[in-house]
Amino acid sequence: MKDQLRQLPQIEVMLTFPSIQACVETYSRPEVIGALRAALDALRNAIGKGAEVDLPDFAGGGFADGIRLAIDRARHMNLRPVVNATGIIIHTNLGRARLAPQAVQAMQDVGANASNLELNLATGKRGSRYDHAEALICELTGAEAALIVNNCAAAVVLGLMGTAMGRTVVASRGELIEIGGSFRLPDVIAQSGAILREVGATNKTRLSDYADAIDDDTAVLLKSHTSNFKIVGFTSAPDRRDLAKLAKDRNLILMEDLGSGVLIDLSPYGMTDEPVVSDILKAGVDVVMFSGDKLLGGPQAGIIAGKADVIAKLRSHPLLRALRIDKLSLAALEATLRLYRAPHDPFKTIPVLQMLSEPLDDVQTRANRLVALLNGVAAASVVPSAAFVGGGSLPQQELPSFCVRVEPPAMTADALAVALRSASVPVIGRLHQGQLLLDMRTVADTELPLIVDAIGQACAT
Repeated sequence: MKDQLRQLPQIEVMLTFPSIQACVETYSRPEVIGALRAALDALRNAIGKGAEVDLPDFAGGGFADGIRLAIDRARHMNLRPVVNATGIIIHTNLGRARLAPQAVQAMQDVGANASNLELNLATGKRGSRYDHAEALICELTGAEAALIVNNCAAAVVLGLMGTAMGRTVVASRGELIEIGGSFRLPDVIAQSGAILREVGATNKTRLSDYADAIDDDTAVLLKSHTSNFKIVGFTSAPDRRDLAKLAKDRNLILMEDLGSGVLIDLSPYGMTDEPVVSDILKAGVDVVMFSGDKLLGGPQAGIIAGKADVIAKLRSHPLLRALRIDKLSLAALEATLRLYRAPHDPFKTIPVLQMLSEPLDDVQTRANRLVALLNGVAAASVVPSAAFVGGGSLPQQELPSFCVRVEPPAMTADALAVALRSASVPVIGRLHQGQLLLDMRTVADTELPLIVDAIGQACAT
């Protein structure tokens, strides 16, 4: 072991080799040094474990080719496209909603050129970035006014800070949810400067619980849609209309953190527990907050919609500048919202809604096509499965689907999953009972060749 360690050359010596000098001319010296150091470290670790290691010809072309390959891989974008074959439509780890082509084009147009982000083209004077999409949001939701920030958590913080800072917010214990990344609603309320007053029990909260908690310091009644979990059995909660009447009678604001924003009825597709934003506002809720990148099908954004006087307070709050939406997300959001208007059919133009509503026969056809394309590459078969909405939006809502089960020779499912994540375009499937499944509800037809290429690369290694 010590003899082999002694045979490892110093980096400064390696840099004198003509083959390595050629690498320095092609790449930067720091990149080459980093790749050399990584290669030596890998050899030291292998030797240290007692393995028999065949040391390379450090001055040869083969070793230099390995250094070039390592540098090329390191130069790949860290954030890059992958194929989502998990069956989870709104996958938080995979970027949530896929954007419609129109939204992508809008981002490219605005990003590649100067834009009228804060210029009123009619007057030639300074305008507001929020004007570009506000009218669309109001049209689609029935709100009097709207405001857009960078995500839904920011919308909740701004909403509470602008209406209840230093005062009391009354909320049901059964709705004090934890969202992604271990952020809990009570902590968000605390950061806003408001004071939380919990009412009711985990499974039952009555209107009288809210009424009894109201005092001179109360500013907001806060309702949160529990889309990421469900309590079943002996449960009850007051109707929104009753809460709205109570808030109006006591001169309070009724605010709802909806989380995922649904603009059209999804109940024909089995999603009966996700309320439509316009229905919530019609019920008398003063302000509702929801996400842009979940069931709405757009970019990351936090949308605040509701009464004009409340929105005006939030629009003038100094925190808004720190939370404002950027031009690319704003362009994508406006383009996505326009797809909800005639003559467009959002179920055909918005990828999230396409996947939710796609007929099962079409999903099975895609699975059969992939199996046919894999003929001669790897053994594969079609199996029925269940897909999920995901992303904190009805996580337990199953959608019937079909998977392609891939079984390459001489490779475990775990090893195949690792290999597919290392492909030129990574493919992310799911492991189930020792099998790798690729769910076709979340795969586009155009992605099938990418999957075939990735599996071909994996089987060739």
